Amino acid sequence: MPSESFVASRLTSGNRLFPTVVEVTDSAVIRRRRTLFSRSEESIHLQRIASVRIETGLIWSDLIIESTGGSDPITSHGHHKADAVRIRDLVTAAQTAHLPAATEAGPSRACPFCAETIKLTARVCRFCNREV
Repeated sequence: MPSESFVASRLTSGNRLFPTVVEVTDSAVIRRRRTLFSRSEESIHLQRIASVRIETGLIWSDLIIESTGGSDPITSHGHHKADAVRIRDLVTAAQTAHLPAATEAGPSRACPFCAETIKLTARVCRFCNREV
């Protein structure tokens, strides 16, 4: 996945001279901010992102990306709604691509005796060894 950058609008507060840039790479989400005398950068690895929250106003959206590691969330305001949704979709797609494949395929049901999940076509429960 090539990296994509999203620049906050200069019409929002805090972004007039140096707008905030959120970049989604194949391994992390990075927020870059500049001021007149300094530059800061925050990043969260894609596998450590717990949630992406979008707070939408009339025109602009605020983006809050929370991590599972207990660190402070990445916050950015002044993005277009479509950009915020695109960031969320990129993170979701990258996390879904790394999920392990299901070990058992096919429809399943609960065993009426022990309530464990078994295959729909099973005749004997593999957990309680009862005939279903």
